[in-house]
Amino acid sequence: MTAIPRVSIGLPVYNGEEYLAESLDALLGQTYEDFELVISDNASTDRTQEICREYAAKDPRIRYLRLLRNVGAAPNHNYVFTRCRGELFKWASHDDLYARDLLRRCVEALDAHPDVVLAHSGQAVIDGDGKVKVPYEYSLATDSPRAPERFRSFLFEPGGDDFYGLMRADMLRRVRPHDSYHHADRTFVAEIVLQGPFHQVPELLYFRRDHPTRAERANPSKRSRCVNLDPRRSGPLHPTPRLLAEYVWGFVEAIRRAPLSTADRRACYRHLASWMTSRARPGAGERVEDRAPADPAALTVSLDELVAGREGRRA
Repeated sequence: MTAIPRVSIGLPVYNGEEYLAESLDALLGQTYEDFELVISDNASTDRTQEICREYAAKDPRIRYLRLLRNVGAAPNHNYVFTRCRGELFKWASHDDLYARDLLRRCVEALDAHPDVVLAHSGQAVIDGDGKVKVPYEYSLATDSPRAPERFRSFLFEPGGDDFYGLMRADMLRRVRPHDSYHHADRTFVAEIVLQGPFHQVPELLYFRRDHPTRAERANPSKRSRCVNLDPRRSGPLHPTPRLLAEYVWGFVEAIRRAPLSTADRRACYRHLASWMTSRARPGAGERVEDRAPADPAALTVSLDELVAGREGRRA
C-alpha cells in the first residue's frame, strides 16, 4: 500500500479547460513534494476530463474523480475533502496560480506553530493573462491569540478569502461543511477563525485569478451565485430573504459551535450584533478585485520567476 502523503490538495473543478493546465503545472511544480492532488470533476462538458486524465497519466500524485452529474460547487468542495487522506489539507482553484514555495512555507509555518490552524501567504489578484492587477495587503487580525479579536476583525475588515490556505485536516472535520446560501464562504471561514489563530507567510506566493468567467463574475445576482453553489437552491423554497437569513444565522451557529469560554462567546455575539447594526464600516464590503489596479512600474513581482510552468509563457 502506498504511503499516505502528509499534504492533500483538493481541486474541485467544473468546465475549467481555459486555465486548468496552468494551475496543475503550478501545483505539481511545488518544492514541497509529499502531497497528493485529488481532482473532483463536477461532470464537466468541456476538455476538463481530457486534461485531467493526461496529467494523471504522467504524475502518480494525482487522483482524478469524475462525478456523474453537476452537484454544485459547494457539495463538490465538500466531497473532494472527504476523499483526501493527508494530515494537512488545502483546497485549490482550477484558475489560480501558486508560487513554487507556497506549500513548503505553509507546512513550515504549521510545524513551527502548533496552535495555528491555518497557514496562508501574501496574495495578489491577477487577470486572465496572468498579469498582476492588485497586490492585496492583508489587514485581518486572524493571528491574534484571542478568538473574539479574530472574529471581530474578520467581520469588519475587507478580505477573508482564507479557505484556500493550508489547514489541519482534523480541525476541518470539526467545522460545518461548505453551505450554499449567500456568502456561505464567509461563515465557513468565520468558523475556522474561531477554532484557532492563522499564520501568514510574508512572501507573495498565491495569485488569485479574476476573469469574466469566474463564478463570482458569471453569476452577478445573489440567487444565481447560490444556485451555482448548489442547484437545489433554484426552487421556490429558497427565496433571497431566506438566503440572507441563513447567512446571518451561519455566524450565530459558528459562535455557538466554537470551543470558546462563556466570556469569549458573549464577546463574539456582541461583535456580531454590532456588525448587523452597522452593516460593516464603509469600504469593508468591497471586493479586492475591484480596487484600483496597481501601477505596473511599481510592481517587483514576476510570476514567470515564481510559478512553475510559466517558463516560455507570454506574461
